[in-house]
Amino acid sequence: MALSDFFDQGWNINPKAVAYRHGDTTWTFDEAGELSCRVTNALLRDGIQLETKIAVLSPNDPAAWLCVIGAWRAGGAWVPLNPNSPVSDSIGFVQRFDCEVLFYHPSKAASVDEIHAAVGDAVRYVCLDGDSDGHRPYATPLQEWLGDVPATRPRVDIPQDSLAIISPTGGTTGLPKGVMNTHRSFGMCITQLMMAMPYRADEPVVNLAAAPMTHSAGILTLPASARGGSVVVLARPDPTSLLDAIDRHHVTDVFLPPTVIYRLIETPDLGNYDLSSLRYFLYGSAPMSVEKLRQAIGLFGPVMIECFGQTEAPGSIAFLRPEEHFVNGEIADDKRLLSCGRPFPLVKIEIRDDEHNPVPTGTHGEICVRGDLVMRGYYKNPEATAEAVRDGWLYTGDIGFLDDRGFLTLTDRKKDMIISGGFNVFPAEVEQIIWTHPAVQDCAVIGVPDATWGEAVTAVVELKPDADIDIAELLELCREKLGSVRTPKRVDIIERLPRSVNGKVLKKDLRELYWTNEDRRV
Repeated sequence: MALSDFFDQGWNINPKAVAYRHGDTTWTFDEAGELSCRVTNALLRDGIQLETKIAVLSPNDPAAWLCVIGAWRAGGAWVPLNPNSPVSDSIGFVQRFDCEVLFYHPSKAASVDEIHAAVGDAVRYVCLDGDSDGHRPYATPLQEWLGDVPATRPRVDIPQDSLAIISPTGGTTGLPKGVMNTHRSFGMCITQLMMAMPYRADEPVVNLAAAPMTHSAGILTLPASARGGSVVVLARPDPTSLLDAIDRHHVTDVFLPPTVIYRLIETPDLGNYDLSSLRYFLYGSAPMSVEKLRQAIGLFGPVMIECFGQTEAPGSIAFLRPEEHFVNGEIADDKRLLSCGRPFPLVKIEIRDDEHNPVPTGTHGEICVRGDLVMRGYYKNPEATAEAVRDGWLYTGDIGFLDDRGFLTLTDRKKDMIISGGFNVFPAEVEQIIWTHPAVQDCAVIGVPDATWGEAVTAVVELKPDADIDIAELLELCREKLGSVRTPKRVDIIERLPRSVNGKVLKKDLRELYWTNEDRRV
């Protein structure tokens, strides 16, 4: 199957049903499918080849997503450009990933002006709505570009291992790499997510796409679409819009990163919304506070699913099922809630040491993954590919362990580990304790250069609005739970932690602040 086939499955099942809702606008499967097919046929008319790189720059919008589906159906490879990133990032991706077509939302026209100035007419520019206002002669409005191409479904032979997506990595060191995922690897992700979220044949399926569709939220619409369900698309995941959408549209599944969930559970009038339709509330993409996870379970019920994956093995390495958040009818202990759950059915996991040997159960090491889920490699970067994938095994760069029941616990990123006084300190362990303090909204723990300790454990803390904190009290809490070695040598309060456009805390930015400024060291 090509990735577009997941949408087409739902189209075959439920052609007259609502496929997408966005504000006051709806698309039936017939309407959405026909637009995506016209995009496919126009791309084929223009002579695109298998794996032609096709970028899309847009906020969450069904029309933009249908261009992605149309590109897949034509055999093209999607290059997602994040609308909230600096335009310099988009220029770099368009250039380095050899994009030949760029679909863009009119709200991003000024950014596309800069892209065109840097890239020129080597790229075809198609504006998703309206016209080019006469100021952008290099661009073509979507309907004008489509012309009179038919809405018939084309027959294109798309090999399973052909390129479907080039996703930029986070760029923690140097330039972001381009992760090449195929129809096979992302198809495996979607298949396993459908296994993780079983529905009865007579149940309604309504997915809420609230996080950026350029990342996990886009792919996570496909399980719902494949079942003939609806997708409700939000422009941005603010708590009021999220809760209103769940209540109004009877949403059954949603994915949100932890930072958004933290804001959601603090919403004062959360109890005024009917959230009983929720069957599956997926969380992932970053570690989550166990204390806040307990709050979420109490508020939303037995619907939480943790999904552990990474761009190189998307979305479905391991998962903690809703029922596994409980033991004997009670919310499970911290050990269980800290885990990522057990491996998905169609992947293999090993924990390996620095010599690439498997380690015994319960021993920390690098999490390694094998299966059809694993990426094809990094675009035009064979050296990085060879380092990450060895003998078919993906070395994830994550440190963790498997227990005697097969539950995987992620300890930290390998590069984030702190060596303080000769001891290994995993920041995530310290963060979990700091998160339990009622005044703490979020935190990040990093290592800072220190003449005595080598690296001093340093906590950077963001407080809840109008909250105050006694740092001595916080340090005593850490000392009681963690011992002296892992207790921070310093706690700094910051108004807002630096975050990526997807809500992840940027520890690399914090490290740079401390490592390049001696006044900030302990």
